[in-house]
Amino acid sequence: MKYLLNSKSWKWVSIGLLTYTVIGGFFLPVPRLPILNETIRILHFHVPMWFGMIIMFAISFVYAVKYLSTKELKYDLYAKEMVSVGIMFGMLGIFSGMVWANFTWGEPWSNDPKQNASAIALLMYFALLILRGSLNDDHQKARITSVYNIFAFAILIPLLFVLPRMTDSLHPGNGGNPGFNAYDLDSNLRIVFYPAVLGWTLLGLWIATLKIKLSMLQMILDDK
Repeated sequence: MKYLLNSKSWKWVSIGLLTYTVIGGFFLPVPRLPILNETIRILHFHVPMWFGMIIMFAISFVYAVKYLSTKELKYDLYAKEMVSVGIMFGMLGIFSGMVWANFTWGEPWSNDPKQNASAIALLMYFALLILRGSLNDDHQKARITSVYNIFAFAILIPLLFVLPRMTDSLHPGNGGNPGFNAYDLDSNLRIVFYPAVLGWTLLGLWIATLKIKLSMLQMILDDK
């Protein structure tokens, strides 16, 4: 984390990748798939945002474990800010997904299993922040929310990746539907999609480090 806090290059790498994502996502030719047509361009925004969310929650999980191992409050702070950025990415992912669903499925929310699971996952992490706000003692807050964080992440993985595959789902790759690779193996999607995943993830790390720095500065000011 010390390297992340001191690294200024992350910002410019993320900005460069996301600029490429926007230009490539809107202007490079895409495969003309049935129903999806031009709406498949949102793939470069909707899915990478969810990748970014999961990575932020995974990093938060690691810091929750580190706090419980060391009892150092800085790790609790890192975990909390990673969760807040992960929630932001999750909300962006849900809203962009609703726009996409409105065009391809005919309505923004169709109670698709993956839509419902995503909403439940975000509510779990919203509850984590609410739980933090209800506690005053720093170590008690860190201890309880770290344990909650670990269980939330343990539930997140089957909620997003296992349960939707066991039921009928409109999402590609779930409920018997083939994934995008099965539709198109030679498209221009990949040359934008993979940089987009990296770009959104680096943007999340950059925002999280800024929030951590601000929180540390606020703690210093409060102690004076």
